Amino acid sequence: MSRIVPLILSVALFMEMMDATVIATSLPAIALDIGTDPVALKLALTSYLVALAIFIPVSGWLSDRYGAVNVFRIAIGVFMLGSLACAFSNSLETFVISRFLQGMGGSMMMPVGRVLLLRATPKSDLVSAMAWLTIPALIGPLAGPPLGGFITTYFSWHWIFIINIPIGIVGIFLAGKYLPRSGKRIKTSLDLTGFLLVAITLSGIVFGLSVISLPALPPAVGATTLALGLLAGFAYWRHTLIVDKPILDPKIFRDKNFTITTVWGALFRLSIGAFPFLVPLMLQVGYGLNPFQSGLITFSGAGGALAMKFFAKQAYARFGFYKVLPVAILINSAFMLTYGFVSPVSFAYVLIGFIFLGGLTRSLLFTGANALMYATLPEEDTAQGSAIAAVSAQVSIAIGVAIAGSLLEISGFLRGGELALVDFQTALVVLALIAALAAIPFARLSANAGSNVSGYKD
Repeated sequence: MSRIVPLILSVALFMEMMDATVIATSLPAIALDIGTDPVALKLALTSYLVALAIFIPVSGWLSDRYGAVNVFRIAIGVFMLGSLACAFSNSLETFVISRFLQGMGGSMMMPVGRVLLLRATPKSDLVSAMAWLTIPALIGPLAGPPLGGFITTYFSWHWIFIINIPIGIVGIFLAGKYLPRSGKRIKTSLDLTGFLLVAITLSGIVFGLSVISLPALPPAVGATTLALGLLAGFAYWRHTLIVDKPILDPKIFRDKNFTITTVWGALFRLSIGAFPFLVPLMLQVGYGLNPFQSGLITFSGAGGALAMKFFAKQAYARFGFYKVLPVAILINSAFMLTYGFVSPVSFAYVLIGFIFLGGLTRSLLFTGANALMYATLPEEDTAQGSAIAAVSAQVSIAIGVAIAGSLLEISGFLRGGELALVDFQTALVVLALIAALAAIPFARLSANAGSNVSGYKD
């Protein structure tokens, strides 16, 4: 298999995934420079997530209608424009709008990039290709905080965004030169009503959960928008019963492998999605480390994710999805339990080792789940499936962060004290148990599930 396609896609996706978290440690410096409050500036994080929620669903239709390569290159361009706008923002309003524009570009890059990979890769090479493509999703959130802290401390926060410009230019050039183009175009009209309902549903859910977990606005605002999103979701489900081509077609869930990895996989995705929020905060609040120190410790997980790339294909070919996936889920859950009980002061190298091994199992888990998801999905459904999978991932992350934040608040309230280490330990235990539940449906897979992509022979 040619590695040029997953490498081009992984570089572009790394830029997106890193940028989604890179400003977290830079918020105080940005807020001071543009004359606003750091808490209010968290709206910039939320606006990015809302843009993803609104525009990811339409990515499948756009790639089918106008060509995946064209949409992917335009998405990088929009992301670059948003990055430039962020760098030149001088107020809260302009920064929030710029992050929304950046999110519009980012919303297309992940699902459309996955469509390009699926159409360019034979089923037998899918596990190896997914090993490359999952690296950005795992390393980006871990690299963001320490890199953001380093750039802000030793240079200027503006460079967090300006650095995307040369990367984006190279990405657009390489995508146009090397990514394979499909001559097929599906000339179906856009389900506009469905698009609006899905946009309200997902933006309501993501915005509501983000406000609840990152209280830049009153919690009542988050609860109201969350309820509105859920009502719109019910209306969309009714809408799918009366239209031929809904923008997100629930009929795709007839595929068993896609359903298990998307629906049940959300359990471990929400727990893993809470990691970049929960663990760095625990290291700072619970142990007194500074942001850069905590970022360096959590970044060891990126090394584990990168190392697994060389072993994932052999593991699934040797043992099959039905054995590796549930074991990887349980092992990763066990490591998540340890993070809150190993001191980074007294046993720093032990904690770094555990986080490295956790990154190793997370990489194995995501590589296998993403490959199994498309093992039996027809090619004409790949764009639709990629959009739904991206939506599920974003909602899972938002839910995971909201659950983590709520667990911290509940634990602190029951103790009657300020946020402390024990609150983080409680949250990690609960999230680890939630993730472990996902092992049950994966353990019930048949022995030959996904054998066409893993190469496993019973």
